[in-house]
Amino acid sequence: MVHGVRRLQKYILRQLAGPFVFFLLSLTGVIWLTQSLRFVDLIINKGLSASYFSQLTLLILPSVLTIILPIALFAAVLYVYNNLDGDSEIVVMRALGLGNLSLARPALLLALATTLAGYFLSLYIMPTGQRAFKDMKTSLRTNLSYVLLQEGTFNTIGDSLTVYIRARQSGGEMLGILVHDSREKQRPVTMIAEKGAMVRTKGGPRFIMVNGNRQQIDHGAGQLSLLQFDRYALDLSQFVQRDEDRWLEPGERYLHELFWPGTGADDVANAARMRAEGHDRLASPLYSLAFTLIALAAVLSGEFNRRGRRWRIVAAVGCITLLRAVGLGLVSLPAKVPALIPLLYLNIVLAMAICLYTLLNGRVWRRRRQAQQDMPQTDAGPL
Repeated sequence: MVHGVRRLQKYILRQLAGPFVFFLLSLTGVIWLTQSLRFVDLIINKGLSASYFSQLTLLILPSVLTIILPIALFAAVLYVYNNLDGDSEIVVMRALGLGNLSLARPALLLALATTLAGYFLSLYIMPTGQRAFKDMKTSLRTNLSYVLLQEGTFNTIGDSLTVYIRARQSGGEMLGILVHDSREKQRPVTMIAEKGAMVRTKGGPRFIMVNGNRQQIDHGAGQLSLLQFDRYALDLSQFVQRDEDRWLEPGERYLHELFWPGTGADDVANAARMRAEGHDRLASPLYSLAFTLIALAAVLSGEFNRRGRRWRIVAAVGCITLLRAVGLGLVSLPAKVPALIPLLYLNIVLAMAICLYTLLNGRVWRRRRQAQQDMPQTDAGPL
């Protein structure tokens, strides 16, 4: 008997694997595509290489997966168990002695594995990917020649620098350069050069121009000065952020960095926000268990009729939507009121407890209803 139960549970687990992978890949692909569209402009208009674009888009996948995993698991459990119920396979399994917990065990095992994977993603992979993603974006901003300098247009850098380049060659060399620098309002400078290139130095990026002239107007003295040059370096370091000056956002930090931040001004000012992020990282993977229990409670409890099953599925979808919406809303509250941090966990644990209670008592309620239906009906006549 025990061997037969295990075979049935393995059968259910095999049925769950395919839909889970399908929903996971489908949902991940859709969301990843919508997120990656933000960077298409970097290829079309900014000349970014396809490999750089691929790296940027792949680094956002861990953040996408942390959200998609519970939803894909919920969809798979609801789909498989509803099909088993519709084909009367669950009725047969119940006749063989499987209770709600025995029927739910394969889905709960898959949910436990998904929860562990969620913790690995949330605590290590996601902050690693976010940190690398932000570093690449910072490096991209530093490489002004690719991000900001488009050929054939007047490119504005900051509020005081305008650059025009006639053409860009494959090696990074630019031809036909015009630069107007108005950082000194009373002494604006205009430079014209035959060619140039953007180079990175320890002190920041420099725009090196070759064979040109520098024209400067002194409004106070009413004079124009003209300087011919063979080589001129324009300092652009103030327009970019150095890597060592970049503050690590909560999404880029590991768990110990969230709970024990540094003593810098930004860290102290955002300490409550980082603690809330840390607790959200610990709570979010539990949605896999909660969503699975909601799906199981919807299918395995209640009367087994087509109309009732349809409404229970709709209710289950509404429950996970409400549960996740409340969870997202609670993330920002503990940053302002630290005493509300337990609500991040209570929201999930309460939903799990209600669903588990429903699973444990659903079979009892059905037995009671069946017993009431089987009771002989007698008509009491007049005495």
